[in-house]
Amino acid sequence: MRNFSYSRATSIYDARKRAAQAGSVLLAGGTTLLDLAKCGVVEPEEVVDISHLSELSQISADADGVTIGALAKMEEVAKSPGIRANYPAISQSLLLAASAQLRNMASIGGNLLQRTRCPYFRDPGAFSACNKRNPGSGCSAIGGVTRNHAVLGTSDACIASYPGDLATALVALDATIDLGDRSVAAQDFFLLPGDTPERETLLENGEMVIAIKVPASQLARNSTYLKVRDRQSYEFAAASAAVGLELETDGRTVRDIRVALGGVAAKPWRAKSVEQALIGKVLDVGAVETASRLAVEGAVAHGSNRYKIELAPRVVARAILSMGGLA
Repeated sequence: MRNFSYSRATSIYDARKRAAQAGSVLLAGGTTLLDLAKCGVVEPEEVVDISHLSELSQISADADGVTIGALAKMEEVAKSPGIRANYPAISQSLLLAASAQLRNMASIGGNLLQRTRCPYFRDPGAFSACNKRNPGSGCSAIGGVTRNHAVLGTSDACIASYPGDLATALVALDATIDLGDRSVAAQDFFLLPGDTPERETLLENGEMVIAIKVPASQLARNSTYLKVRDRQSYEFAAASAAVGLELETDGRTVRDIRVALGGVAAKPWRAKSVEQALIGKVLDVGAVETASRLAVEGAVAHGSNRYKIELAPRVVARAILSMGGLA
C-alpha cells in the first residue's frame, strides 16, 4: 500500500468536486476500499472521507416509496421496521450479505459499488492479465479456475461475476439510483463488460451515489431474497434470486412478477423472460419450473462454473413457489 493524503469533505458538493480529481477515492464505511488497497488493486493518491455527511444517512418513507441514503449502514437498513415490512427482499439481501460486524460498518452506497471477488482481479502480483484492472491485458480467468465466475452477460474480455446481494433485490423491485444531477434505474446502473470491463457502472467523473429510491407496491411487500452458497456462514452467492409477486384476487393467477438473479451474471440480472412467461398464468409447480428455465437463456459456461446453469433456475423456482405458498 502506498502513501496517500487524507481529507474530509465539507459537503456533498465538495465531495463530488474532490472525487473528480485523478487519484481520489471516496471513503464511507471503508470495508471495500481497505480490501482493494491491501491487495494492490486500488492505490489512491487522496482518500476523501464522506462518512460524517449526515444528510446522506437518512432513511425516509412515504406512500410513494422509501429513500435510503447512501451512507445508511447495511445493518440499520436491514433492521428498519418499515423496510422489513414493506420491502422484505431488501432486508433479507442485506442480512445474508455479510457478518454483523461488517453490516454495522458498511454503507449502502459502498455495497452497491463493491468490486468483483474474482481472484484473478484481486491478485495483481500473480496475475497481470486482467482487463478489468488493466484494459487490453487479457483475462486470466478464461481457462483458469472458474467455479465462482459468471455464466450470463460475459464477454471475451471478462467473465467476472458481480458479487452483491442488495443490488439484485433493487433490480427486482424497480429501484432507482440518485446520482445527484440525475437518477437511473438500478438495472441500467450496472454495465456489462463487453469490450470495456473496466467500466462497471454509469457513474461519470464527479458523480457519486446519493440515495436509493424504491417505489412502494404490492410486489415489494410480497418479495423475498433467496441465496444459495457453499456454506451458511458469511459467503458469496453461488446463485441467488430476488422475487416480487402480485396475485389476482383469486389468489392463484399471477397479476405481476419481478425476478432478478445474483451470483451468476456480470451484473445483477433481470430475468424478464421468466416474468413474461408467468404473468396471467395460474401459479403451479409445473408452470413455475418451466418458466424458471428461461432465467439462463444465453448462458455460457467456462469449465467448472457450468453447474450454475442448472442451479440458477432451481433457485428462481424455489423463490417464486415460496412467494406463492407452494413451497
